[in-house]
Amino acid sequence: MDNSELIEIVVKTRYLREQSDPDRNRYAFAYTIEITNLSSEVVKLLNRHWLITDDNNKVEEVVGDGVVGQQPEIQPGKTFHYTSGAIIETKFGTMEGSYEMLKANGHTFKAPIPPFLLSQPHMVH
Repeated sequence: MDNSELIEIVVKTRYLREQSDPDRNRYAFAYTIEITNLSSEVVKLLNRHWLITDDNNKVEEVVGDGVVGQQPEIQPGKTFHYTSGAIIETKFGTMEGSYEMLKANGHTFKAPIPPFLLSQPHMVH
């Protein structure tokens, strides 16, 4: 089994109307991510890599240590969740990326984050 298959990632997004300003091409979104460790060993989230693409095909790449200031260790069968945000210049956008994970034996692997949509409510049919 591929190591990335041992990590389940579920994403929920929310449009932040109060932090957005459509007249200035500013659309703010929150996303909550649940990372579940389906393996039999502890894994640690070391780094994140995001590609944030707006509807004009403008891509912002975000690379950094951990998530929300943490490098969480996730026990077997447990879930770590956090909420963060993104601001784009269009009503629609997508995010995708990966987490670099560390296994207890010292090996690292990438856990892919499939593309997900950033959109105002009721805008996509």
